[in-house]
This record gives sequence, structure tokens and C-alpha cells, in this order.
Amino acid sequence: MDNIIFLIIAAVAGLVIGFIIAKVLERSRASEIIKSAKKTSQSIIREAKSEGETIKKDKILQAKEKFIELKSEHEKVILSRDKKMAEAEKRTRDKESQISNELSKGKKLNSELEQKIKDYNHRNEYLEKKQSELKKLHKSQVQQLEVISGLSAEEAKEQLVESLKEQAKTDSMALIQDTIEEAKLTAQQEAKKVIINTIQRIGTEEAVENCVSVFNIESDDVKGRIIGREGRNIRAIEAATGVEIIVDDTPEAIILSCFDSVRREVARLSLHKLVTDGRIHPARIEEIVKKTRKQIDEEIIEVGKRTVIDLGIHGLHPELIKTVGRMKYRSSYGQNLLQHSREVAKLCGVMASELGLNPKLAKRAGLLHDIGKVPDTETEVPHAILGMQWAEKYGEKPDVCNAIGAHHDEIEMTALISPIVQVCDAISGARPGARRQVLDSYIQRLKDLEDIAFGFNGVKKAYAIQAGRELRVIVESEKVNDERAASLSFEISQKIQTDMTYPGQVKITVIRETRAVNIAK
Repeated sequence: MDNIIFLIIAAVAGLVIGFIIAKVLERSRASEIIKSAKKTSQSIIREAKSEGETIKKDKILQAKEKFIELKSEHEKVILSRDKKMAEAEKRTRDKESQISNELSKGKKLNSELEQKIKDYNHRNEYLEKKQSELKKLHKSQVQQLEVISGLSAEEAKEQLVESLKEQAKTDSMALIQDTIEEAKLTAQQEAKKVIINTIQRIGTEEAVENCVSVFNIESDDVKGRIIGREGRNIRAIEAATGVEIIVDDTPEAIILSCFDSVRREVARLSLHKLVTDGRIHPARIEEIVKKTRKQIDEEIIEVGKRTVIDLGIHGLHPELIKTVGRMKYRSSYGQNLLQHSREVAKLCGVMASELGLNPKLAKRAGLLHDIGKVPDTETEVPHAILGMQWAEKYGEKPDVCNAIGAHHDEIEMTALISPIVQVCDAISGARPGARRQVLDSYIQRLKDLEDIAFGFNGVKKAYAIQAGRELRVIVESEKVNDERAASLSFEISQKIQTDMTYPGQVKITVIRETRAVNIAK
């Protein structure tokens, strides 16, 4: 029992001692933790201070750099301002020097002007003196004449003026009457004489061209070779030349159809070469067509040169010579354009000689008057204006350009040869057989023009004149005022452009008049 109590007491004492030891150890450990925490905090504070110093230095450095940058920009602005001020000062100095020069010139001019004024005044005084002496002399002579004639100067002057006036009236009236009578008697005769002499001295063929050409062959066996296997040859020819080839039952003939005469001629010559050679296949066709087209181009230039040589025209631009050659393959209302232009050139030369003008210049204008019809491209510009522009481009004289542009009254005539070209063009185109026109279609076109005008309100009468180149419209003055007449002319022109197809231009003239009619009984 005593051992148990002793053990219990010992255990309790051990626990107390262990607790005390644990407390002591815990306090020592806490003091160590506190010490280490103090050390850590001090080190953190030191690091924070060093980092703050670094940040402070960086900020100071950035502030210095920013200051330097702003300073440099400010210096640049100041330098630019200084430069501008220097330039302004330089301009000011230049202007001052210029003004001083002008002032010196002005002073010089003033001195010269003053000298001229002095000279003028001196001459004026001299002239006045001479004039006074002349008046005195004239007065003395008049007095002597009055004494001799017994009439005063005014009376003599009045009698002389009256006698001269009556005589001048009588002579002038007689002269005017004689001139009018002579002009009436001779003007029409002379005009007819000039035109008839011109026509009689020109002899030309009457040739009407079509849109087809006939290629003659020796036998119908050649047709099969031209057509080729499954039509390959004929398709190759049509594709290469742009011409429609018609092979029908016509014996020993093939029809070539195309509106372009150059293409038809290329196709005809190519077929002739192919048939003569005997080798007809697509590759050979392309080669022959290419060579033939080159040959036609050379022939066009040769025709142009030969034409200008025959007419005695010199110094024509090469492009105009080529254009003249291309006229051979153009037609106007069925009339060959080159033959027409040659004929007009000869007529112009003869008529200009009859009138005492330059025949070479007139021939030149007559030959070139229709060059505006040669281009292949479509254009809204009338052929006369286009031809005038070409002539101006290639250095023709103003008289020739005006004659080309005015031969259909598109522009005003300013040269003497312009009406000659217009008249000769009409003579060449109007002679019997020169041009092909279908009368029914021509009358129908004129009727369509008039019908378009009658389709507007207020139109009283309408007349298509000058072969359909002008439409005269007479309106009712009660229904159409002046402003409406102008707008009506524009509306009719737009309607004609939209609904009709016609060569050249159509001029629309709207006429409005007011008539007051009364009857005296």
C-alpha cells in the first residue's frame, strides 16, 4: 500500500516536474521565435528601404529623361520658328529690294514722261503757231475770192454742196440701177456657165457597187474542194476573212457577201490564189489570207499615192494618203468613194480656175472632203466634222479644213473654196446613175419625219426638206409660246434619234408666227 502511494506521489511529482520543464522549454522556444521574427522584420525593412531607394532613383532618372525630351522638342519648335522668321525676313528684304527697283524704274519713267510732255508742249505750241498763221493766210485768200466772185464764202459753199449733192444722187442712182440690172442679167447666166463648163470638162464612169462579189470558177468540181471535208475549208475561209461564202446551184460561180469591200476583196484574191495553187486546207487558207491582207494594205497605199500624183496634189501626210487609198473600198449610196472624191477634186479644180481662185487648193479640199466616211469604227460625229478633225490633225491648211467641215453645212463657211466643194459634191452625187436610192424607202423616210412632228400638240404643218436633212415645223401661235417652241424642237429631235435610222444629221426648225388679218369692206 505504501509503495502504491509512493508511486502515485512520484508520478504526480514527475508530472509536475515535466509540466514545469515543458513550460520552461516553451518559453525559451517563444523567445527564440520572437528573436527570429524581429530579425526577419528588420531584414524586410532593410530590403524595403533599399528597394524604395532604387525606385526613387529610377523615377528621378525618368523625370530627367522626360525633361531632356521636352527640352529638345521645345528647342526644335524654337528653331523652326526662327527659321520661319528668317525666311519671312528674307522675303521682306526681297520685296523691299523689288519695291525699290520698281520705285527707281517709276522715277525713271516719270522723268522720261516729263521730258516727253515738255517736247509735246513745245510741238503743240509750234503747231498752234503754224495753225494761226495758216488760218490768217486762208482768211486772206477767202477774202480775195469773195472780192473776185462777188459771193460770200458761205454762199459759195452752199451752192457748191447743193450742186454736188444733186449730181452725186443722180449718178449713184443710175449706177445702182445699172448694176442691179446687169447683175440680174448676168449673174444667173455666169453661174450656169461656170457649172456647165465644169461638168462638161469632167468625164467619169457611172459605177454602182453592191454588197456581194462573184468569184468565177472553171468547173463545179472546184466547189467541192473549196467546201472541203464536212465544210472545214469554207468555215476556215469565212472565219479568216469575215465574209459569208454562198455556194449554191449557180453554175461556175461562188457568191461572196459582206458589207466591207476590203474583206470581200481579200476573200476574192485569197480564193483565186488557193484555186490556182490547188492546195486548199485550213492551215494553207490562214497563210494565204494573211499574205493577201498584207498585199491589200500595200495596194491601198499605192492607190493613194497614185491618186494624189494623178491629181497633182503634193505634200499630203502619209496617213491621209493611206486614207485616200482606203476610199477605193468604200461606197456612199452605191457610189465608189474614191471615184466620187476624184471627180469632186477635178470639178473643184476646174470651177476654182473659172472663178480665179487657187485650183490646187480646191483640188486638195475636194479630194479630202469625204475622208470622214473611211473609218471602220462607229461614231456619233458627222463625217464632215470627223474629216475636218483629221485634216487639222495632219497639218492641212485652215481653208481646206473649213471646206471639209462645211460641205454639209455643219459649220459656217469661212473660206472661198468651201461653197465650191459643196457645189461640186452635189454635182457628183446628183448626176444620173451616180448613186443608188430606192424611191419608196426615201419617200417613206420623209413621211416618217413629218409624222413624228405631227405627233406633238400644237403642230400645224411639217415639211421634210433638203433630202430629209432638215425638218421645218410650223406651230399654232395660240397653242405654242416661244419657250414651248424651243422645247418642242428639242423633243422632236430626241424622238427622231430614238425612233429613226438616218445618215448624217437632221436639223429641226420650229417656226411660230402671229398674223393679224382684217378685211376692209
